Amino acid sequence: MMQSEGQRFRFSEAPVWEWQRAYYEQSGLDAWSENQVPQYITSNPMIAAAYAEMIFGFLQDLAAKGKTSETVTILELGAGVGRLAFQIITKLIELREYAATELPAFRYVMTDLAMENVVGWRNHSSMEPYIQQGLLDFAPFDAMKDTALKLVVAGETIEPGDLQQPLLIIANYFFDSIPQELLYVGEGQIYECDLILSSAEEQLDLAPSEKLKAMEISYAYRRAPQYTAEMSPYRDVISLYEEELEDSHILFPAAGLSCLERLGTLSRAGYMLITADKGDHRLDYWKFAEPPEFVLHGSFSLTANYHAIQYTLEQQGGLACFTTHHYKDINVGCILMVEEPISYVNTRLAYLREVDRFGPDDFFSLKEWFDQQIASMELKQILPFWRLGGYDAEFLIRCAERISNLLPDASDEEMMDIQHGIRSMWSSYYVMEKSGDLAFLTGQLFYAMYMYEDAMYFLEQSIQGAKYDGNTVVLYDLAICCYELEMEEEALAYTRQVLALEPDHEEALSMLESLENV
Repeated sequence: MMQSEGQRFRFSEAPVWEWQRAYYEQSGLDAWSENQVPQYITSNPMIAAAYAEMIFGFLQDLAAKGKTSETVTILELGAGVGRLAFQIITKLIELREYAATELPAFRYVMTDLAMENVVGWRNHSSMEPYIQQGLLDFAPFDAMKDTALKLVVAGETIEPGDLQQPLLIIANYFFDSIPQELLYVGEGQIYECDLILSSAEEQLDLAPSEKLKAMEISYAYRRAPQYTAEMSPYRDVISLYEEELEDSHILFPAAGLSCLERLGTLSRAGYMLITADKGDHRLDYWKFAEPPEFVLHGSFSLTANYHAIQYTLEQQGGLACFTTHHYKDINVGCILMVEEPISYVNTRLAYLREVDRFGPDDFFSLKEWFDQQIASMELKQILPFWRLGGYDAEFLIRCAERISNLLPDASDEEMMDIQHGIRSMWSSYYVMEKSGDLAFLTGQLFYAMYMYEDAMYFLEQSIQGAKYDGNTVVLYDLAICCYELEMEEEALAYTRQVLALEPDHEEALSMLESLENV
């Protein structure tokens, strides 16, 4: 981009990062629950199962080393709406109970910059059982400066050196949304790219998201020899860029690496990082790279430089696992920063099985295709996809109408698998804004299968939902369920509620006459 008039800032110190921070602080959990910020791709049951398998492998490796007496802390950075944490813990418990073998205990700690999010998780009904079991805690954490974790539930503070077991860090959509440096390689030299914001003064009264939409940016370049100075912590990787790249813009994760370094001091035994983001670990990706694109979704995201993270951590003795194939939407990596990382065999095998052979990025590509094909799919395709996706309630929401149409021709075995799948989806559902809708759809499907007791339970759940607004369809279905279950008084009460809202409801009038003549 050509330099234009405006205020000039070092890229990592530009106001855009303050606007980003303010957006999350002001929006709280609404940033995700209202679908402003993408969350499905990094928080669905399939990716949660993959993470749980890697974590379980890590616990197995620690047990094999005789390290079972101390609790393992699992730390999620920027835990968002909380859906990923809930599903990882749920799956970990299943794996632990199934294996029935001695493993170190674990405690999952969700963190975020905004204290409002921490309070929201603490008060979420789905979290309560895990809090009571001592499996879940919460902490505010500023990735740019904090060096300790103040746990909300336990009332403890984890300081550097306090942890005996390796720390396990989860960072989804993290490195792409915290401040980064922007470098440029040209003619074998490194430059910093300063960000020029046009008309920044005119944006003072706008909300953070509106400021991001209105910004006009360009870049200016200046030599940055400090990156290759003898004392620079990133000298080796920057020297590699000077040698291998030309006319290339590089987002450099100095803040992310600093955050990992600070977190690494909490444990005397190192750490393992599991991360997923838009970002490539291959040097070729950065060849002739254009200036970065700000992808706006309430906040913004850029691209994570996994190559720099992998190279730097491997120089420090780590072992990185990234896919042998190219990613399309999300790159999932696992980096072991522990003594003798090659000996963590179960962890590495879990990555091979759950990510490299077929992983969250592959699944998301199929999911996009699946969403377009539902109207023409048969149960023999829908039900296996339910299993592949870990019985995600999202599928039920999207498939309910098609399944309802297929029920008349379903075999007994298919009916049983549908019922099992629906119950699995509901039992592992992390309640968000669609909970009432899901209960209604679930109730209607059980109703269509003549399973009136189950249907009644879910339909009653739907009328207790925050979005219920006196839907006569729900009330009439409940009346029928009660009638079929020989609960005449309850059937009569629901019928009268229907008629109070819709006096000309023919089926309800007929039902009322029938019940009153009993």
